[in-house]
Amino acid sequence: MLSDRAGLPLTVGISAANTHDSHALRPLVNALPPIRSRRGPRRRKPAKLHADKAYDIPALRDWLRRRGIIPRIARKGIESTEKLGRHRWVIERSIAWLTSYRRLTIRYERKPSHYLAFLTLAATITCYKKLAK
Repeated sequence: MLSDRAGLPLTVGISAANTHDSHALRPLVNALPPIRSRRGPRRRKPAKLHADKAYDIPALRDWLRRRGIIPRIARKGIESTEKLGRHRWVIERSIAWLTSYRRLTIRYERKPSHYLAFLTLAATITCYKKLAK
């Protein structure tokens, strides 16, 4: 899941349990919708992307830079997780919002397309609740 700074889900996706998280980053970034700005044309990409140490792969950093996105990824063995914690709690909170729906807590669905549909519906309801306030 990718979210904005406020924790609203922008894109969601699922993958197999035995795949590394870094393999899901490219499809999620490619699936970002245009971002509406108050002035000027719509942006197709975020300015920065914060991620944890699991995404510290040079090829991913280069790919993000080629797309014009500044990678803010903690480096393995160099940076502590304390600095990243200020940004990481936002995504953890967003995941908690999505798992508050009973259907997503335990995976009842056998087909991945059904689970993705429920996950997308939960993200839509979460956005609606937060934006309607």
